[in-house]
Amino acid sequence: MTTASASRTLPHPARDEIRLEQVLHALSDPMRLRIVRELAADGDELSCSHFVLPVTKSTTTHHFRVLRESGVIRQTYRGTAKMNGLRRDDLDDLFPGLLDALLDAATRQSARLGETATG
Repeated sequence: MTTASASRTLPHPARDEIRLEQVLHALSDPMRLRIVRELAADGDELSCSHFVLPVTKSTTTHHFRVLRESGVIRQTYRGTAKMNGLRRDDLDDLFPGLLDALLDAATRQSARLGETATG
């Protein structure tokens, strides 16, 4: 690996380092939950620029970092784009049913509150 590519590698927890409390904390924020809902709905990787959040760029960066450091998402660089993917396999193996239950609860809450699918 070259120095340039090494500096573009982001740290992620290994599967066995992912902790339930960190995952729940990451998903307790409405903006982070919104990001995860979009990633789950798409089922593929999405660039950071895909997400239109009503917060500053630095706050958006913070939310992605919390999700990455908790083990909820994986971020990789593709050229100049930072791609984000849900670590569904890791989360489902460690906490069976948790992600689906949280996503279902978020969908039901949005419907109850009359919010849009990503709100």
